Amino acid sequence: MSKGATVLLILVAYLVLNLWLGIHTSRKSAKEHSDKGFLTNYFAGSRSMGGVVLAMTLVATYTSASSFLGGPGLAFSYGMSWSWVAGVQIGAAFLTLGVLGKKFAIVARRTNAVTINDYLRARYKSPAVVILCGIAMVVFFTTQMIAQFIGGATLLQSVTGLPYWMGLLLFGAVVIIYTSVGGFKAVVTTDTIQGVVMTCGTFLLLFFVIYHAGGMNSIVSSLDAGNPGWDLMGKGEYGAEIAALRPGALISFWVLVGVAVLGLPQTAVRCMGFKDTESMHKAMLYGTVVIGILMIGMHLAGTLAYPLIPAEKLDSTDQVIPYVVMKYMPAWAAGLFLAAPLAAVMSTIDSLLILASATIIKDIYLHYIKKVPLGTSAVNDSKYDEAFDKVPKYSFALTAAIGIIGCLLALNPPDVIVWINLFAFGGLEATFFWPIIGGLYWKKGNSKACLASVICGLATFIFFNRVKILPLGIHEIIIGLIVGGLAYFIVGLASSEEPDEEMLRKCF
Repeated sequence: MSKGATVLLILVAYLVLNLWLGIHTSRKSAKEHSDKGFLTNYFAGSRSMGGVVLAMTLVATYTSASSFLGGPGLAFSYGMSWSWVAGVQIGAAFLTLGVLGKKFAIVARRTNAVTINDYLRARYKSPAVVILCGIAMVVFFTTQMIAQFIGGATLLQSVTGLPYWMGLLLFGAVVIIYTSVGGFKAVVTTDTIQGVVMTCGTFLLLFFVIYHAGGMNSIVSSLDAGNPGWDLMGKGEYGAEIAALRPGALISFWVLVGVAVLGLPQTAVRCMGFKDTESMHKAMLYGTVVIGILMIGMHLAGTLAYPLIPAEKLDSTDQVIPYVVMKYMPAWAAGLFLAAPLAAVMSTIDSLLILASATIIKDIYLHYIKKVPLGTSAVNDSKYDEAFDKVPKYSFALTAAIGIIGCLLALNPPDVIVWINLFAFGGLEATFFWPIIGGLYWKKGNSKACLASVICGLATFIFFNRVKILPLGIHEIIIGLIVGGLAYFIVGLASSEEPDEEMLRKCF
């Protein structure tokens, strides 16, 4: 059997394992927690995540194709200096759970919220807020899903020789099926497996890169000769200046993939689903360690792989890691490692799919078409039962439909996955950062402030993303967050809208 066929067999087996495990654990959980209702089970996993599962699902959701393909590929070109961008991501899980975790979990239980828009609806009591944020969420989720579908299909094409469309169909079908059928529980269960696979894969890659490059002394000599300035404080890329590593751009990236991740709905929603405070504390530790291993390990591997790859043979830096894996790793190790970026892709897609479905079904269909009252429980409520007797079917179908649309849009892929991913990151952060943070920690935050923040912040982000006129390499997310924050607090202070006393009791 050829190496490509062996790798493909391992990857297909891994996909099938995820498919079976996701559906099996979801059905088991639904039986055990049947008293909590379909929506809580499907969209919040019955709020039963322990520390390890919470940590791994945060890690798996936060990492993506760019963590295993795009980022290490840029590190190959730029050198260790690119680690300044990647390193800030190490504290993402700790920051998310530390700032949002406990308070979000308490508020979510008090308001029966299982989605971010559930929380926004309870906090701001405004249909305009929910609908506007819901539209932004679906648009940017779809954009981010496209990047992940491209990453998965490109990976399978590069290492197995499958046509791009066939690779897209293969892994796309698996992740869409288990997410559609299994819901949130399937997502977090498979995320746990994927987190373990990603960690093991990182160590495997580092070992084989160092081994085949002749050890660290040989690698350093090759880098010094061929890519001067490759070290942590250098410029990399054959000594050329890297615009992305100028101070303004570096600070921008630290905000984009660091502090501002508090505004990512796909990570914030994890704070609604853990079991207890002890689980949260464990996840803060486990998540930080695992993200550290992944970010440092993968970018280090990308830098150290420089002596192994003639740059002119590659069409894109996204192909650096697949090239190293297939040329220098034995078939069994290549298959096991390549399951890691595939896992990262799948874990990001499944999280985005389930939240996009929840946004449309629960936040818009149930609340504004069927008009289920705010705070209605999913348990033993006749109004609720009448409203959502078809919701399970709608949820399965819509989740699948969104995934299929993402696949179709990925059929003609653009280049450099990392930049597509960062655009979606920025759009989500510009939309949700202040409504989430301000809503949790500022009592005067109201619907007018929230709308002003979303409209001004998002419009500013998109405008500067298109015109590219900001100086010193500053990323548009900086100005987007500044304008959004000013709008939130100025309008909140100037508004005569009185906060709802019941809401204040639940949220504060």
